[in-house]
Amino acid sequence: MCALPREEGCVHRPGRRGNFRRGARWALAVETIGAPGLHFHDLRHTGNMLAAQSGAGLRDLMERMGHDSVRAAMIYQHATTAAGKTIAAAIDEQIKATRNDGQEDDDDGDDGPTGVLVPVA
Repeated sequence: MCALPREEGCVHRPGRRGNFRRGARWALAVETIGAPGLHFHDLRHTGNMLAAQSGAGLRDLMERMGHDSVRAAMIYQHATTAAGKTIAAAIDEQIKATRNDGQEDDDDGDDGPTGVLVPVA
């Protein structure tokens, strides 16, 4: 491990965890924002959770994470209910638009769309 600054001829390997933590002054940054125990990998996890919640698909998540397998991406997909709610709301809006031709519900006691067929693509 090199204790000399870069200017004094020290060869640094920025990809190594210890070098990153020192170079980025990670401990000071974490202390400054008031997040003790925060690890750099937590940022990756948070980013992928937010991507999944915003509706990113498995392939999108796999590409973001650099994985070949869907296994890791599935962790983020299963953990999100917000995306499911967004999808359900969009489907509900599509059914209402088809059912009423864009008009308000006539509230005839009907508990669902009748005669509406949605083709499977």
